[in-house]
Amino acid sequence: MIRQFGWNEFLFLLEGARWTVVLSLLAFAVGGALGLAVALGRTSKRKPLRIVMATYIQIFQGTPLLIQLFFVYFGLPLLGFKVDVWVALTIGLSLHTSAFLGEIWRGSIQAVPDGQSEAARALGIGFRHRMVDVVLPQALRIGLPATISFLVNLIKGTALAALLGLTELTRSGQLMSNITFQPLQVYGAVALIYFFLCVPLTYCSARIERRLNAAR
Repeated sequence: MIRQFGWNEFLFLLEGARWTVVLSLLAFAVGGALGLAVALGRTSKRKPLRIVMATYIQIFQGTPLLIQLFFVYFGLPLLGFKVDVWVALTIGLSLHTSAFLGEIWRGSIQAVPDGQSEAARALGIGFRHRMVDVVLPQALRIGLPATISFLVNLIKGTALAALLGLTELTRSGQLMSNITFQPLQVYGAVALIYFFLCVPLTYCSARIERRLNAAR
């Protein structure tokens, strides 16, 4: 007997959505920490470091996310590292995130007027405190709309995790579609859940950007 798509089936999709959110937050947190290091490397006065970070960004921005995930998931075991799907996805998505956030925040750091840093230097403030207390707070504020926009893309990008077997939102939709033979209803519900996950963030990003433009 074919199951009908109903409330219990929708709850199964919501369970998958929970893992989509968890995976997105993990990748965003780890990738954000790495992205800050990438941004600082890109704005460093050391040319070799800038070249290394620029190459890193080009690799991850210039190749498909799916290939990056496959490379981590299938490549690490060949190097002797046994990883489960969660670890592989977290690593792959975090590296992808770090490249994009690193470039976003690099532009934000360079958008901070030079006079801010020069004034701090004139007051005898060291590089570390100058960055932490003067430059980065302003840079992160400038880059916040683009950062939130990237988070929206990251949430949608986690759909690729279904191809590695993780039962997140998209994979839950695939399973439920095979059970109910009602793909239109199932994937309509999946799209609706993605919509309600992403639209508030999109609205927040647009609102922050309007406020920043008004402040300028």
